[in-house]
Amino acid sequence: MKYALAAALMLVPSVMLVSTPAAAQSKELENACVNVAKNFLMTPVLATGTVQSFPELDPPGARLTYSTRDNPKPNDFTNTIDCQFDKATAPIGLTKFCISTTCYSADEQDPDNRRRYLEIKALMDRKK
Repeated sequence: MKYALAAALMLVPSVMLVSTPAAAQSKELENACVNVAKNFLMTPVLATGTVQSFPELDPPGARLTYSTRDNPKPNDFTNTIDCQFDKATAPIGLTKFCISTTCYSADEQDPDNRRRYLEIKALMDRKK
C-alpha cells in the first residue's frame, strides 16, 4: 500500500505539490476587515501580509496578517485579525473580530471587550 501511494505521488506534477496562499474570494470582506484593524489600532495606514476571505461560509469572514512597522519585512507580519460579518455583500455588518487571541463581539462577557466591539462597529456603521 505504501508503495502505491509513493508511486501515485511520483505521477503528480511537482507544480501541484507547491503550497500557495489561497486566492482572494471577496475584496469587499477583505477591505472591511482591514478597516476594522485600522480603526481598532487607530492607524491610518496598515501594512498587510496574507489576506484571506470566506464569503461562502456562515457567517462570512476574512482574516489577515498585518504589521504596524514602517517598511515591514516578510517576517514582520506576525499579528493577525479575524473578522466575521452578518453578510458578504454591502452593507456588511460586523458581528465579531479577534486580534491575536482576544475576541470582541456584542455578547462578550468582558465589558471592556464588548465596549471595544461596540466602538469599532459604530465606526464601521458610520462609513456605510
